[in-house]
Amino acid sequence: MKIYRNIDEFRPLKNAVVTIGTFDGVHLGHRKIISRINELAKDTGGESVILTFFPHPRMIIHPEDQDMKMINTMDEKAALLEQLGVDHLIITPFTRDFSNQSPEEYIKQVLIDKIGTKTIVIGYDHRFGKDRKGSLADLQQLAPAYGYEVIEIPEQDIHDVAVSSTRIRTALLNDQIELANEFLGYPFFITGKVNRGDQIGRTIGYPTANILIGETYKLVPPDGIYAVKVHLGNESFKGMGYIGHRPTINGMTRNIEVNILDFNRDIYSQPIKMELLHFVRGDMKFDSLDQLKAQIDKDKTAVKKFFDKQ
Repeated sequence: MKIYRNIDEFRPLKNAVVTIGTFDGVHLGHRKIISRINELAKDTGGESVILTFFPHPRMIIHPEDQDMKMINTMDEKAALLEQLGVDHLIITPFTRDFSNQSPEEYIKQVLIDKIGTKTIVIGYDHRFGKDRKGSLADLQQLAPAYGYEVIEIPEQDIHDVAVSSTRIRTALLNDQIELANEFLGYPFFITGKVNRGDQIGRTIGYPTANILIGETYKLVPPDGIYAVKVHLGNESFKGMGYIGHRPTINGMTRNIEVNILDFNRDIYSQPIKMELLHFVRGDMKFDSLDQLKAQIDKDKTAVKKFFDKQ
């Protein structure tokens, strides 16, 4: 998959099969649309193109909303789309000027002149252009003039999946990890680099890898203990993940850590991917490190039982 960080880097194709959206989560509903553009590209000898935006439009149009968090970082989203076999990913910087284009300007200047769209696959409720006034009807009305075909993903097809990025975010923020993963079609994950911490975990027999994520807009589920799977390069391991402020030692920052089961290697500065599979318990404050260790012993047993059932 070729990635373009600005639409001006893209050269129009002879036969572009296009879909548009933020695709946060790249969930089961998104995958129906992506599968369709890939099939159409193959059938027509064209190439599949996804036009997405960064930052998320809501971050620009409503900058006062600091609570907007994304299921995927842009790099995570790109990796997921590449796995699905998309030919081209265009990441358009979303600005107020971009959002102020009229629907027809958007269609002509972006879809036709910049991309060379011959087929566009779009959900029934897609909106675009200034004040989000552009709709499926506009795309259909202007199709003869600009020589492209519009293929609608019907409401029923999308509702059959019964999934949305909003529902997934809600599930993640309510400790419903399995439900979120079911909607996504894959385990929700956090990526980052292993950062050196204060190594308190080592003193109680539970060394942890501290995961440093670089994007503040990444959604992080509630504080607590999780059964997780860890990926280091091509290797995978079971683990016990922790998200929280480490109240027992009066921690000041929110940490993301993982104790990798049956593991003893130096992995500082290495890229790491942690998949969240099951919520074990919420974060708790203990009177001593001995009490904390006793609880983590129980957590480890719970995590192992979870994996034994898989």
